[in-house]
Amino acid sequence: MFTGTKYITQGINAEIPAFLQNILWYMIETMEVSEKDYLQVFQLSDTFEEGVIKQKIVHTQEQPPYRKEYAICTKQIVTTKIYVIDDKTHCTMLLADEY
Repeated sequence: MFTGTKYITQGINAEIPAFLQNILWYMIETMEVSEKDYLQVFQLSDTFEEGVIKQKIVHTQEQPPYRKEYAICTKQIVTTKIYVIDDKTHCTMLLADEY
């Protein structure tokens, strides 16, 4: 899964910096699971760690259950939910409110 052509919606293009889009694609690519669900979910928010506000990313899938949290340094904090859907021919990254 998630090996087809990758697409992003207009909302992703407008609201999510390119470097962050690439990080999310990479997180899917490097998941250590027996199977990837067709729907990957990313919850983006801010977190305060070591005296610095960081971008928090919570990556989940339903089947099989998967959850991993990341905190990265960035100049622009994004707060939103993102879905990445694989329909076997292509993969689409979209904002939750575009679903």
